[in-house]
Amino acid sequence: MVNMKIKITIIGSKVHQQEVIALVEGDETRIAAFRQMVEKSKPELAEVSKVTFEDYNGEVGRISEVAMFCSFVQLDKAIPLLEDMRDDLKEMKGDMKAVRKTTDATLDEIKGLREDIQPGYSTHFRQVQSDVKAIKERLGMS
Repeated sequence: MVNMKIKITIIGSKVHQQEVIALVEGDETRIAAFRQMVEKSKPELAEVSKVTFEDYNGEVGRISEVAMFCSFVQLDKAIPLLEDMRDDLKEMKGDMKAVRKTTDATLDEIKGLREDIQPGYSTHFRQVQSDVKAIKERLGMS
């Protein structure tokens, strides 16, 4: 069988970037089966308005080469985002140090206040316990 090449263009409002071009190479039977699949099966959420098929005479890249190219394109988009995330994390780390200092100072202040009220508190608490005990005895609840 003779190898043939076709160019498939898929257009629609909900198609990846509004247009997808597929370059396909294979024998006549495989091309016919692929063409039929493209015409009949579409992704569930896609809105395809037009599909065209035409003969193609240029180079058709191997799937592995195309996949590698697509990976590079995605990495090229991701690297600036990752760098921004790194910078944001560094900034947050600095902010966390400032929060930690403030938190430590607040905890020290609270401990100091607790120490200030502690001596009077325990005396007061014992007096309250004694008063409650006396009230219960008068009511006959001891």
